[in-house]
Amino acid sequence: MSVKIIVKNAVKKYGNNTVIPNLSVDIKEGEFFTLLGPSGCGKTTLLRMIAGFNSIEGGDIYFNEKRINDLDPAKRNIGMVFQNYAIFPHLTVRDNVAFGLKQKKMDKKTIAEQTDKFMKLMHIDEYADRMPERLSGGQQQRVALARALVIQPDVLLMDEPLSNLDAKLRVEMRTVIKEIQHNVGITTVYVTHDQEEAMAVSDRIAVMNLGEIQQIGSPKTLYQRPANLFVSSFIGRTNILEGKLKVEGGKAILCLENGYETELTNVREECRKDQNVKVSIRPEEFVINTEGKGIEATIDDSVFLGLNTHYFVTTKGGVKAEIVQESLIDSILPQGMKIHMTVKSEKINVLTEDGSANILTGVLNDKPE
Repeated sequence: MSVKIIVKNAVKKYGNNTVIPNLSVDIKEGEFFTLLGPSGCGKTTLLRMIAGFNSIEGGDIYFNEKRINDLDPAKRNIGMVFQNYAIFPHLTVRDNVAFGLKQKKMDKKTIAEQTDKFMKLMHIDEYADRMPERLSGGQQQRVALARALVIQPDVLLMDEPLSNLDAKLRVEMRTVIKEIQHNVGITTVYVTHDQEEAMAVSDRIAVMNLGEIQQIGSPKTLYQRPANLFVSSFIGRTNILEGKLKVEGGKAILCLENGYETELTNVREECRKDQNVKVSIRPEEFVINTEGKGIEATIDDSVFLGLNTHYFVTTKGGVKAEIVQESLIDSILPQGMKIHMTVKSEKINVLTEDGSANILTGVLNDKPE
């Protein structure tokens, strides 16, 4: 059975150091929910509070209506997958997977049936009698996942489970994890600092910084309409330019370098006033203009990656920027070439001068008040 997880005004302190000052989040039953943020932002601390491995100095955590603040970790019915796999080196694959069922003192027939079922589900049944030392990193992680799921927990908690794998295996395993979670339908809380990984597996993501949640939403929401400068910069790559917003004749006009102006039709009503702004422009939201219109820049370097070519440029105003364009069949623009850039105004994001808020419509944030 899956559960809904409710965290209300949670506080975590280590001595005089407050790691999480006041955090609330609602995680839906059966969803794949990811805590994403840089090292030291509090995501693993929060996961360990949900697991019961860390104490809670304020607030409450609920599984459905049941308050679990003081509940022993062994009684929370959670499955846990760690960064270092944490499978038992002296036990075979079969015995590793069966371990939790034996701890629950289930009968031998049930243990055998459930162990076989989850080994097959994770495609490790052919390694049933192998010792962990004879498995690859990806195979060991599958064993760890099978062992966590076989006990049929209410919640699956995963702490940076792919960070020890090579790049190709990481991509393969995140597909496996998403498929298994979808098939089993278990409430899953996943911790990572890798934004691409988070976007690939998650139903919703909470972006964290300094113990606080900045924004909660689907990968699409966070990428296309970030709530602030931190989210914009952390999710995907982006270029940050200084700009001015001016309102003339009822129209909101964004003014950038080189006298380049573009109309914005999606500025929030209360923000339609003359002001300095920061503009977040993703590399694919720049358009190289061959007619001499737009922001002037010089090409510093280029990287051909097949489908796309990445150009690294410096604007006339001295700002370093990255542009991603679909590769041309005949040529790559040479180093030192002067170009002009326009922007896809419907896609860019415009933020307050201090970067604390996005002033455009369509910014969604599921963060509890």
